[in-house]
Amino acid sequence: MRIERRDKIEDNGFKNLMYWLGGILAVAIIAFIITYVAYSNKVKQETRVSQLNSQKIGELVPSIQTDDESLTSASSDIGKTVNEVQNITTNETINTSIENEIENQIEEENETKEVETNNEPETKKDSIENKEEIIKTEEVKKELSFTMPVEGEISKIFAKDNLIYSETLEEWITHMGIDIKADKTTVVKASEEGTVKSIKNDPRYGLTVVVEHTDGFKTVYSNLLTAEFVSEGEKIVQGQTVGTVGTTAIFEISDEPHLHFEILKDNVQVDPTLYLK
Repeated sequence: MRIERRDKIEDNGFKNLMYWLGGILAVAIIAFIITYVAYSNKVKQETRVSQLNSQKIGELVPSIQTDDESLTSASSDIGKTVNEVQNITTNETINTSIENEIENQIEEENETKEVETNNEPETKKDSIENKEEIIKTEEVKKELSFTMPVEGEISKIFAKDNLIYSETLEEWITHMGIDIKADKTTVVKASEEGTVKSIKNDPRYGLTVVVEHTDGFKTVYSNLLTAEFVSEGEKIVQGQTVGTVGTTAIFEISDEPHLHFEILKDNVQVDPTLYLK
């Protein structure tokens, strides 16, 4: 009896052990299945996230860049950190600003050159006009020609270094002009065009008209009877009447009627016969 009872107890213990082992194995299998399912879902989720990230990164690369160099550049940008990308963007912005500044300076220099180029013709034109004016002035100087104010014989010559005898003063004196014989009231004409500088009564040579010309020349008409044909400041032409021959010169009152005529260059009397034609 005891042996049978012991055998039953042993059988029950073995059965209980088997139940426990079976339960543990079942729990382990269930845990394995749950873990496997969870891991699979996690792997799928990570794969999906990776695909989405790859798609977003692909959108960052311009679609127009299809060559190998562009793809390489895009691939290298993907591997860079946010700070590196920001630094690159900042550098590109700075480079763009520098390039824009350089372009603006080049444009300003080109505009300045264009303005200078546009001004060159005007400068050349002004220079040409100035040269033409100088040439014209020189031509005027060259064309300046004096004519006899009255027709007649020269009774007294120009005497600056040599002396001539004055019948009126009864002595030897200098003579800073020439005396041209002419009847009283003979018309006296301007020897050259110019401007009437003065009309005066000279204490030695009587009624006198002074005409100013270009290039520092002046002509003096003295011993006149009248001078009402011109006025001071008037511009006159060559051959225009300036007065009539008279006998108003005190220093030459004993001489026959004549015109006392002088030519001055830079306010210095010169021999009129050297310039008269």
